[in-house]
Amino acid sequence: MRSDSVKSGMQNVPKRALLRALGLTEEEMTRPLIGVVNSYNEVVPGHMNLDKITEAVKAGVRLAGGVPLEFPAIAVCDGIAMGHQGMKYSLVTRDLIADSTEAMAMAHAFDAMVMIPNCDKNVPGLLMAAARLNLPAIFVSGGPMLAGRVGDLRTSFSSMSEAVGSYTAGKMSQETLEEYECNTCPTCGSCSGMYTANSMNCLTEVLGMGLRGNGTIPAVYSERLRLAKRAGMQIMELLEKDIRPKDIMTADAFRNALTMDMALGCSTNSMLHLPAIAHECGVDLNLEIANELSEKTPNLCHLAPAGHTYVEDLNAAGGIYAVMSEINKLGLLKTDLITATGKTVGENIEGVHNLNPEVIRPVENPYSKTGGIAVLKGSLAPDTCVVKQSAVVPEMLKHEGPARVFESEEAAQEAINNDQINAGDVVVIRYEGPKGGPGMREMLNPTSAIMGRGLGSSVALITDGRFSGATRGACVGHVSPEAAAGGPIAFVEEGDIISIDIPNRSIELKVSEEELAKRREGWTPKEPEIKTGYLARYAKLVSSANKGAILE
Repeated sequence: MRSDSVKSGMQNVPKRALLRALGLTEEEMTRPLIGVVNSYNEVVPGHMNLDKITEAVKAGVRLAGGVPLEFPAIAVCDGIAMGHQGMKYSLVTRDLIADSTEAMAMAHAFDAMVMIPNCDKNVPGLLMAAARLNLPAIFVSGGPMLAGRVGDLRTSFSSMSEAVGSYTAGKMSQETLEEYECNTCPTCGSCSGMYTANSMNCLTEVLGMGLRGNGTIPAVYSERLRLAKRAGMQIMELLEKDIRPKDIMTADAFRNALTMDMALGCSTNSMLHLPAIAHECGVDLNLEIANELSEKTPNLCHLAPAGHTYVEDLNAAGGIYAVMSEINKLGLLKTDLITATGKTVGENIEGVHNLNPEVIRPVENPYSKTGGIAVLKGSLAPDTCVVKQSAVVPEMLKHEGPARVFESEEAAQEAINNDQINAGDVVVIRYEGPKGGPGMREMLNPTSAIMGRGLGSSVALITDGRFSGATRGACVGHVSPEAAAGGPIAFVEEGDIISIDIPNRSIELKVSEEELAKRREGWTPKEPEIKTGYLARYAKLVSSANKGAILE
């Protein structure tokens, strides 16, 4: 056992003395030490139940003969961080989480790891750590929030944001807005639609790093505690069989994840996180293959914000395995891959059926014949950009209009609130990328304000930043190269015509090369607002979004 390096032999008597100080018995020192990474805190609603999940995991580890040792990971609530300086500190925590978990695991010689994340950045952060450590590992999330209810309307976090837009536009009363505030987020858990947290927890299941139900069993269900106990027990089997993350997260597993991303209509943030996780696995995940997979993969789910179903409905319909079973009818998944269940993908989904064709469309009757996410490329984004096409209304799949240029999210938000954005406009928000932000903020507030003001069918938004999974509409993010790196988005001027063609995967700035060359002369990037501390170091090391915003 790896942990023998700290607990066996005469030379380790001093270390054993410290283990005894923890209360470990002689019997426990003969057993495997299992690191349990608990992302619990009292700030994030998605994490407020993780203390209970962790206790269940530790019970499972003990039942199967291991010794669980718990340590923490940080987590940011993107909803609370949204729309102010705090959002600059969200994406960057992904690397802090990976680095700190690596440090703890290596310093204490754990034999295996159970990772307990739930929200946006600590899911990919812990997946990155698992790959980097390559110790036997399994994931169990805290689970999704139940949908809210305002009158007869079921709601989720994006409903709240759009309600604010409706209120500021004079289309909703203060009393109704307060109803939304009090009833939209009714339980603990990751926000109830197919936002980033739920996208990544579902894709963890697809990658093979979590047990069935990891992505969909609601946080408040007792079934979630049983799942946690099974995960604690299962890590001991993975240790015994020496099944490691890099055995599970292969190039084919990432293709499966991208395929299911298309079927589920996941958050565009998955296009940041999957390449970053793949990088830690030694897999080069070129985002342009997403279009190739999208062409073959029907979109079967329209969960909020794209539609009016929620993750609890997906769970009742059979969960992720049921969607995989539908997609596998087309032969689009590699099914001989080993997973954390100890079985292959094919064995996992055998006999699993779609229990609700209204929630999971059959492959014969998809929402669309192509996948939920599209990767665009063109003169405005030579290195690609990303759009959640399943959340775009049909009339905006192709759009051409004049650029309205803003140097920050706040400037764009002010213009939207002051009715300075008109039908047909293309809102451009730049210097919000990984380097330029720094930190690549999400743009839920401006996108929600556009929808709330009834402009979702006539206004597009383009940014080198990113979008919340709660975003819907013609919102194109991750423009690469970003403005701070001298990408074409830095040289867009007010009134320039921009053409977006999602079906044909193109995005063009209709300005001549000669004119762009003139604009580049003497250019220097905008000075970042934050020049000290972690963000300043991050800005110097971070790659463009098309590479997953990894630290190089």
